[in-house]
Parts: sequence; structure tokens; C-alpha cells
Amino acid sequence: MGRYHRQALVDRAVDVLDRFGLADLTMRRLGAELGVQPSALYHHFANKQTLLAAVADEILVRGRRFETGPDAPWDDRVVAVCAWLRDGMLAYRDGAELVATSYSFGLGARAPYDALREALRASDAPDDLVEVGARTLLHFVFGHVTDEQTHLQATSAGAIVDPPREGSDFALGLGIVLDGLRVRVGA
Repeated sequence: MGRYHRQALVDRAVDVLDRFGLADLTMRRLGAELGVQPSALYHHFANKQTLLAAVADEILVRGRRFETGPDAPWDDRVVAVCAWLRDGMLAYRDGAELVATSYSFGLGARAPYDALREALRASDAPDDLVEVGARTLLHFVFGHVTDEQTHLQATSAGAIVDPPREGSDFALGLGIVLDGLRVRVGA
């Protein structure tokens, strides 16, 4: 196992996730992919959940960042963070489920939440609105992307007979949430 570094294991785990899905991303499968016993992976990861958290973080790192300047309006920064999160999760099979679960368990995937809090603080919103607003935005993105991925994967697998959806209403939904935040910030 000495020949593998933690990052190489995470990279291979991302590949396994994308090829087989979250249900099949096991220590046994990852060990087999690497030609090692699953127990050797515990040298780098205390348990499967810490491996999954590292994979979730890697998905976000690989995601295309939408750059806004530090002087950009707070709501433009929120849109950029939500677009980055959405695109990152959509790029990998079961990405939404993995990232949302890692965040919910408190094991990883905190970067979008922290970035949303920072953007909302720039609006001069009270602290309680910053916290709830950031979580609400995350929940919207997690839920929307989970729905998008589930539909796409079910259609691809033939589990449902439904044509691919035309476009996405993500931007409209995000705009609705932002409109509510703007009202609260202005109050």
C-alpha cells in the first residue's frame, strides 16, 4: 500500500463512483481496483465515511468555479457558488447524493456552505439570516441536483420512459430563493 498516496486513492475512488455509482463504491471494490486488500485502505482512511467525505471534497475541488470579483454584489456571488456546486455534483454519477450526505454528516463538503455564508455576510444580513439563508440555498441546490441526476439516470437505465428534460429550471428556482433573501435583507 506504500506505493499509493491518499490523493491517488481518492482519484481512483472518484473514478469508481463515476463508473459504478455510490452504492458500489465500497472499500472492497476500491481495494480490488487498486490490487490491495481492503484493510490496506484503512491506513489512509479511518472508515468508509471518511473516504466518501474525501471523495465529496474532491468532486467540489474539481468543479468549475464561477469567478466573481471580491467587489461583486453579494447575490452575484451566491449565484456563482450555487452554479459551482451544481455543476460539480452533476459531473459525477451520484455526485449530489454523495456531496449532500457528506455535508449532512458533518464530514466534508463544507466549502460551498462557507462560501455562501461569506457572500450573505456581504449583504449585511443579520447572523441568523446568514446561517439559515446559506443552509436554505444548499438545500435547494442539493434537492434540485438530486432530482436532475435521478431523472437522468433512471431514463438512461430504462427505468422510466420519459424523454430527457428540456433545459433546466435551476436558475429560475434559485432566483425565487434569492428574491426572498433580498426581501429579508432589505427589511
